[in-house]
Amino acid sequence: MTEIGIDAVEFRSGKLKMDLPGTFAKAKDEDPGKYTKGLGLHSSSFPDAYEDIVTMAANASKRLMERKGLEPEDIGRIDVATESAFDHSKPVSTYVAGCLEQIYDDDFHHANKGERKFACIAGTQSIDDAVNWIAADKNRGRAALVITTDTALYERGDSGEATQGAGAVAMLIDEDPDVVTIEPEQGYGSADETDFLKPNQQFPSVDGKRSMQVYLMRMREALEDYETQVETHPDDFDFIPFHTPFPGMVRKAAPLGYRHVARDTEVEDALAEEIGRQPRPEAFDDDEQYRDALKEYTDKLTETDRYQEWYERAVAPTIEISSRVGNWYTSSVHVARISALKHARENGIDLDNSRLLVGSYGSGAQAEIHGETVQPGWEDEIAQLNVDDQLVERYDLTWDEYEKIHDVHNHDETTDVDPLTTPEEEFVFDGWGRMGERKYTYVE
Repeated sequence: MTEIGIDAVEFRSGKLKMDLPGTFAKAKDEDPGKYTKGLGLHSSSFPDAYEDIVTMAANASKRLMERKGLEPEDIGRIDVATESAFDHSKPVSTYVAGCLEQIYDDDFHHANKGERKFACIAGTQSIDDAVNWIAADKNRGRAALVITTDTALYERGDSGEATQGAGAVAMLIDEDPDVVTIEPEQGYGSADETDFLKPNQQFPSVDGKRSMQVYLMRMREALEDYETQVETHPDDFDFIPFHTPFPGMVRKAAPLGYRHVARDTEVEDALAEEIGRQPRPEAFDDDEQYRDALKEYTDKLTETDRYQEWYERAVAPTIEISSRVGNWYTSSVHVARISALKHARENGIDLDNSRLLVGSYGSGAQAEIHGETVQPGWEDEIAQLNVDDQLVERYDLTWDEYEKIHDVHNHDETTDVDPLTTPEEEFVFDGWGRMGERKYTYVE
C-alpha cells in the first residue's frame, strides 16, 4: 500500500508583532502574568495593511513550490481551510491560484479548487480529503496543496483579544512523503454546540468557558473512538500536537489525555504508590462525587515527576511557536506539528519512524485524533523553514498603531492606514475590483 502524507510544509506569519506582557498588558493596566503564565502567550502575529488571508496563503505556497521545484502542472488540487473568508461564494483557493499564476508561465486551470469550513479543524479535514483523493487514485500522479490561513481577530475589548494571531501554513500532500505519513485510523468526537460562531459577522461571538469545556469533551470522545481501533499508551508517541487556541488550553487538556491513556497500564500501577489509583465511577454514589475525586486525582497527577517529564518531552515542544504567534485558527494544530519537529531538529532528537498523535478541534464542535509516522526526510524539510527569521523580523507595534491596524482589518470599516513594513518579493493586497472583489499584486 502506498504511503501518503505531508511531503513539504511552509510557514507564513503576519509581519506585525504585539508584545502581550509589555504593550498589551500595559495598555490594559493588567498583570503581565495574566498573559505569560495564564494564557502561555508572549507575543502574537498581526497582518500589516497589505496582508490578509490570501497574501499569507499565496506567499507560503510560493515558497513551498519554489523549494520543491514544482510547477502548476504538478498540483492537482488546491484546498484552503479558513474561518476568515470574506466571500460566501468565491473560495480563497481561486484567489491563491490567481496570485501564483502571476509568477508562473503555466496556470492551475486543471486543478480542483475548494474551501473547507469547520472552524479550526477544517485544515485537518482538508488533509483527510487530499489523502483520500490520492488513495482513490484520482490524482493522476499529481500532489495536493492544502493551505490553512486565518486572521484570528476579535472585537476590541473582547475577552479573546489577547489570543489574536494571523498566519498561514501550506502543506504538500503526496505519495511517499518526506515529513509524515497519515495513518488511516481516526477517532471523532462531534456534537451540535454553540461555543464559538460568526453569524454573518466578521468578529466571533465566543462563550469562552463553554468553549473550553466543549474542547475537552470532544477531545475525550475522539480519543475514545480512536482507541476502538488503536491501543494507546503514554509512551507510544514522541510528540502530541494539540489544537492550540492558546498554550494554557493545552496545559489543561494534556493531563486529562495522559490520565485517560495511562488507566489500566503499568503507568497507573507505578503512580498508585505515590497518588493512589484513578477513581472509578462505580465506587461513588453520584457523578458529582466521582468528578470531584477525579479532579483531585488529576491535580495530584500533574505534580508527579513522571507526568511532568512526559509533558516536557511530548507536549511542551509543540507550543513553543504558538506562545510567540498566538492563535491561527485552522493553522493552529499544524503550527504545533511544525513546532515539535523544529524542536526535535534543533535538539538532535532522532524522529525517523517515530509517531505523533495529532489532536485537532473545531468549535461547533468536532475533534479528530489520528496518528502520524515521521519519515526519514523530515529533518531536511524542517531545516528549510525560516520560522525564527520571520518572527524576529516582525515590526513591534505600539498601542496606537495596533488600534489603527486593527481597524484596517475590520470588514465593516474603511480605513486608510499606511503600511508599517515594506513588501518585498511577495504578494500584497492591492485594492478593489469592479465587483468589490479584492485584488492582488506581486511586488518584486
